[in-house]
Amino acid sequence: MDKFWLKSYESGVPAEIDPTQYRSLTHLLEEAFRKYADRDAYACMGKTLSFAELDKLSARMAAWLQARGLQPGARVAIMLPNVLQYPVAMAAVLRAGYVIVNVNPLYTPRELQHQLVDSGAEAIVVLENFAHTLEQVLDKTQVKHVVVATMGDLLGGLKGAIVNLVVRKVKKLVPAFSLPSAIGFKRMLSEAGGLSLKPVAIGHDDIAFLQYTGGTTGVSKGAVLLHKHVIANVLQNEAWFGPTLSKMPAGQQAQFVCALPLYHIYALTVCALLGLRVGGMNLLIPNPRDIPGFIKELKSYRINIFPAVNTLYNGLVNNAEFAQLDFSGMLVCPGGGMAVQKAVADKWLQITGTPIVEGYGLSETSPVVTANRCDITDFTGTIGLPLPSTEIRILDEAGNEVPFGTAGEIGVRGPQVMAGYWQRDDETAKVMTADGFFKTGDIGIMDAQGYTRIVDRKKDMILVSGFNVYPNEIEGVVAAYPGVLEVACVGVPDKNSGEAVKLYIVKKDASLTSEQLMAYCKEQLTGYKRPKYIEFRETLPKTNVGKILRRELRDEKQPA
Repeated sequence: MDKFWLKSYESGVPAEIDPTQYRSLTHLLEEAFRKYADRDAYACMGKTLSFAELDKLSARMAAWLQARGLQPGARVAIMLPNVLQYPVAMAAVLRAGYVIVNVNPLYTPRELQHQLVDSGAEAIVVLENFAHTLEQVLDKTQVKHVVVATMGDLLGGLKGAIVNLVVRKVKKLVPAFSLPSAIGFKRMLSEAGGLSLKPVAIGHDDIAFLQYTGGTTGVSKGAVLLHKHVIANVLQNEAWFGPTLSKMPAGQQAQFVCALPLYHIYALTVCALLGLRVGGMNLLIPNPRDIPGFIKELKSYRINIFPAVNTLYNGLVNNAEFAQLDFSGMLVCPGGGMAVQKAVADKWLQITGTPIVEGYGLSETSPVVTANRCDITDFTGTIGLPLPSTEIRILDEAGNEVPFGTAGEIGVRGPQVMAGYWQRDDETAKVMTADGFFKTGDIGIMDAQGYTRIVDRKKDMILVSGFNVYPNEIEGVVAAYPGVLEVACVGVPDKNSGEAVKLYIVKKDASLTSEQLMAYCKEQLTGYKRPKYIEFRETLPKTNVGKILRRELRDEKQPA
């Protein structure tokens, strides 16, 4: 295939990357631990963790996991926000020869149970703030080993104790739970002191992550990301940012803001793993919704790389304190996860002097597929060019490539594309073409320079602050509520989150109220999946075979 878009590349960005330079992600991690031993790898709440400390702690935890008798390839769930224990657990699971199952800590018991059962996870690392959720479903899963972390575990003796006291007693963020067979994170590390990590033969084709996503059916399923897929995307991102990072003074360490959640593939690759590969330092932000607290943290660092989603950029530019920060070190601000709005991008550029470089990716592609050049001086409104070693095709319904300027489904082929969906060959077959292109479900238009603009979505997925919400899942939950006869779930525009969830409901019981449904959804669905609007109707639009027409509802003009 003629990669005509290479002509549009920034000078210094290669056409191809070589994922074979690493045998596995473990190889990549261990090289970084040796090469940058004396540097700080992560910072959180005023405490730093060096590459050497990360090496030591993760090896210790890996040895502890191996001593539980887990077989190579066993799945281990990580249910943590952005705290120092996350990179320790991530490196430990990979070094021990196991598979990481990333779990959103805010999941409801129903959502958590599905993911643990579907993945067959045998162990889990969970922050105590969310242990009550695990308690409710543990006996319905295959999980045998539970490690419970606290916010203060790795912050040092006195500071850690004070943080835990505030989290538990003052802010009351730890609901009561009972997990008698669990072990504390610090005790686990202490117990592992006399153990040795047994070397494991891990190769390109071994599974590194099961990254759960909805896909077209809305049933949450694991995208199988092999070691080679994630290595490739780390190297693709490094190549793309290379000319920009080369502008840093010799010997100066790149500083990343990691405010996006590490359980999300975007932050995992572009912050955690890329940061380790280039010897950078990641500033972990456990709660980016606390904008004043976030800005206070930023004051202590000279940030160079600031990946975020539109909602986060928007929250910051609308805070007067943010504009007072020193942005002189800022080099690149990759925007992804959801569409970046021009008004937000313009305000960000005005305040920081650095444009948002919008890109595009999916869990199934480890995640980054395309990005704008890092040397842009203004917001482009496109998702940019295919990364090195990546091909994009715009396909019609029959799978044929369409001419420039014609809308079609975006297809992706490259070394970062998943092996398939975990134990769902039928679902994999729906999204892969015979010649290896992954059909994204997004409708785009490519121009003659290789830039693509997304114009629509083939599937009914809703994108709330960078998180995928699948109407089938929401409708399935709401339809089970007594008093609901029919339900349709659609996304409607929202100035804060890009899109918001709206339900259209036909009542079975006339006394049903929106307040009752909102309370029920709060029990069953994590925050970003919950409806913001509920509208009751006498009937819902349907096809002649009775299928509800979501698109017709979505296309209705919404009340201002």
